[in-house]
Amino acid sequence: MEFMKDRINQCALLCGLLVGMLYLLVNWTPSGPLLQFQEQKLPHSQSRDNQAGGYMDELGKVLADASTGNNKTVIITVVNEAYVEGDKSMLDLFLDGFWLGEGTRPLIHHLLIVAMDGTSFERCKFLGLHCYRLKTEDELDGEEVYMTPGFLRMMWSRTEFLGNVLKRGYSFIFTDTDVLWLRDPFPRLNQNRSVDFQVSVDKFNGDPWSEVNHLNTRFYMVRSNNRSIAIFDEWYARRNVSSGIKEQDVLRQIRKEGLFRTLGLSVRYWDTDYFSGFCNNSRDVRAVITVHANCCSTIAAKVADLSKVLHDWKRFIRSPSSSSSSSSSSSSTKGTAAFRWSAHVACRHSWDSWH
Repeated sequence: MEFMKDRINQCALLCGLLVGMLYLLVNWTPSGPLLQFQEQKLPHSQSRDNQAGGYMDELGKVLADASTGNNKTVIITVVNEAYVEGDKSMLDLFLDGFWLGEGTRPLIHHLLIVAMDGTSFERCKFLGLHCYRLKTEDELDGEEVYMTPGFLRMMWSRTEFLGNVLKRGYSFIFTDTDVLWLRDPFPRLNQNRSVDFQVSVDKFNGDPWSEVNHLNTRFYMVRSNNRSIAIFDEWYARRNVSSGIKEQDVLRQIRKEGLFRTLGLSVRYWDTDYFSGFCNNSRDVRAVITVHANCCSTIAAKVADLSKVLHDWKRFIRSPSSSSSSSSSSSSTKGTAAFRWSAHVACRHSWDSWH
């Protein structure tokens, strides 16, 4: 009998322990480092977007894939159907630049194509690139001619999207698809972490820190931090009070009001000899990194004149003057002096209907 009593007491004790453990598991709330770990897995901004039916989960995955091995930095461009169709599309030409440029082929692994419609998204997936489908209230699939309502909506949608990328902790280079990458830009970028924003200009005044420079938001780099996020928030917030004004001019106005300085935003403006465009050709083909088809109003004109730029580039890289190791300094200088970019005839005439 004593044996049976001992067994019953042991069973009762074991049952009590099990009940106590179950109570603790049901009512226990994590704290300290574990709670911090759980919160970091789903930041507040991400949670808010998920509840609103946003795209942060999908975006987070594609950003992580595109930034692998690149210190949470991605290259972003935005396309729609008008940029991916045709005998030679703008996207095709853009990718040709990465293929033919010096040191640019590996960068394609960090390129994220943001598609504004289903056709451009499917084209991107077919090419095996990093792709993200950005859904808007109205699908912007056609050519949005400069300064039309559709053009302005596309620019503001892009601004909102890029602000969300910064909030996810990713820095980025944004590039329009009408920018040819002829060399790897990263060695030329200022690597000082105190520089928040580096941007191309239509015309360079010689001072990389001067706010007089006419900034152009079709090619720029932004570091993700509180200052850059604040600027993008303010920038996008002004869309409803900036009717008929393109987002680039709104950012210029924000700078003019002194908000860059108020927030302590450090901005560096790029020399057009390196980051050039049709508004102001690079004077040195041996130094040029990108060529932007600015001062041009239609996709057809941009494709025509950027095709000539690629032809000029191929002509240069086949010439002896393209390699300093294969020619003397004097002969390479002479070859560079003889080089001339083709005239941007199609882009010049693209404005005829505006007059």
